[in-house]
Amino acid sequence: MEDYIVSARKYRPSTFESVIGQKALTTTLKNAIATGKLAQAYLFCGPRGVGKTTCARIFAKTINCQNITAEGEACNECESCRAFNEQRSFNIHELDAASNNSVEDIRQLVEQVRIPPQIGKYKVYIIDEVHMLSTAAFNAFLKTLEEPPRHAIFILATTEKQKILPTILSRCQIYDFNRIGVEDIIEHLASVAQREGISYEPEALNVIAQKADGGMRDALSIFDQVVSFTQGNITYQRVIENLNVLDYEYYFRLTDYLLQGKVADSLLLLNNVLNKGFDASNFINGLGSHFRDLLVSKDAATVSLLEVGANTRERYKDQAQRTPTPFLYKAMKLCSDCSLNYRNARNKRFLIECTLIQLAQLTQPDNDSSGGRGPKQALKPIFNQAANAATAQQTAGNQTVATKATAPQQAEPKQTAPEQTATQQQPAAPQQDPASPTYGNPRPMVNPDRFQLKPEKKTPTITSISQLGVSIRKAKPVVETPVEEEIDPHLQENRPLTQEGVVASWERFAQQLPHELVALKNRMPKMRVTLIDNTQVEICVENELNAKQINEMLADIRRFMRKDLQNYLLEPHVVVKELELSVRSLSRYEQYLKMIEINPWLQQLQKNLGLELD
Repeated sequence: MEDYIVSARKYRPSTFESVIGQKALTTTLKNAIATGKLAQAYLFCGPRGVGKTTCARIFAKTINCQNITAEGEACNECESCRAFNEQRSFNIHELDAASNNSVEDIRQLVEQVRIPPQIGKYKVYIIDEVHMLSTAAFNAFLKTLEEPPRHAIFILATTEKQKILPTILSRCQIYDFNRIGVEDIIEHLASVAQREGISYEPEALNVIAQKADGGMRDALSIFDQVVSFTQGNITYQRVIENLNVLDYEYYFRLTDYLLQGKVADSLLLLNNVLNKGFDASNFINGLGSHFRDLLVSKDAATVSLLEVGANTRERYKDQAQRTPTPFLYKAMKLCSDCSLNYRNARNKRFLIECTLIQLAQLTQPDNDSSGGRGPKQALKPIFNQAANAATAQQTAGNQTVATKATAPQQAEPKQTAPEQTATQQQPAAPQQDPASPTYGNPRPMVNPDRFQLKPEKKTPTITSISQLGVSIRKAKPVVETPVEEEIDPHLQENRPLTQEGVVASWERFAQQLPHELVALKNRMPKMRVTLIDNTQVEICVENELNAKQINEMLADIRRFMRKDLQNYLLEPHVVVKELELSVRSLSRYEQYLKMIEINPWLQQLQKNLGLELD
């Protein structure tokens, strides 16, 4: 028990050659040592566990070695190397900036820098987590870092380069360490397992490498944990059980269900995953990664991006051949959207279930190309359909008229319903005058029967809502009035008209206009309506456009106001006049005259002071 050392320390690299995954950086450092071109300060930055401090120690050991090998490595035989290996060297000083980040700590370090080395050429100061230094400590360190003694070399290590002052960065040679690849981690773990006599499955090491996320120290720590759990027999099933990792099998099965459109099986699989304690967010992120892996497996040029074992790689290739590429594009987008909305969702499980339902619909025949957001909703061209319907109705009406013309005449009944007579006297769909102007795109003609209007000889009826210059989704009657029998105005009891009653009836008519005519509805109360004599009502509008709109509705206006005011002799007509503004802005001189009328002393004050108007 006392002699046990964790793998991260036991197998820590001691030479540049044994450093994993940083070939370019170690080669640069070896060449700098071989040529004697050493800088006074270095900055090693990168993620955790990738070899920053390890390379700093190897570099410090090698530059003080008295017998450097031909490969640029330390000999491990001279006094300096033995002192370093036995951790008794006075030439290498390590400082943890996380706990020694004050100005006093930096001042003590500066005092030590003045002392030359007793053995070797250089004294190396390794400052780990240097970004933890305070601003005052950084400023106290600037001068020494820029111009240190000839025997002093500083190596700064950090995981957060962006927190270091630019004045410090400009004084250092910066080395960016990369994350270690999955293949390199697997190879190193296999080497450690062989040295320790531990049996393993390659798929199990692959799971450990992916869990480490590019850090060798994390990979070795997880390796030790798994070895303790499996008692020296590392298998894939035991690893995913210990690390609480979702098995690839779930994603392969779920993808098959989605390709077959099996919504129920997909939801049951999700329920099984959640019951085993897996986080739903990790599940949807893993599903998105699975679709990404399937996409890169479809092309031989990108299959190298797949970081899995050999057996799993073959399964990916097999399923990728059965999965359409458009499905993968849309599925990846859906998983990405679900992951973004997961944090803000109140019912997180419901969000993921909706995503699975959408994924299962991607292979349906009625699927659209809108990123996999659900079944296609075909939007048919409503205007073309309305025009075709009007044309068909007109053709049927013409055929009916022709049939009646050829048929023998029959005696008409004594009483004919007024609405049947009106229907026979007018065509099914009135024709629009080609010479009349249209506003916007041409619209289909609307059957006036829908408006329940009776034909008028003197004034044109509304044949198309498009003539009013508005866009509607569904044709509606301008005013909902029931079909009434013809009334002889001279045989009725007509009430006398008043100006107030005419204006009130006009406003009531405006309020009954449909929502599609909201602009005209808002303008009508501002129009001036005047009772000229006992029956004539003058509607004054500002321009020809308003006059055209009101004229097209004049039959409705007449019918409504006659019934509303109980006067069937009322006859409205439209007049175009520019309305006088009730409020007019005054000029400066007019304002001055108005002020004099109110206070005559202003004119005397102007004369006494000699003031002039601009």
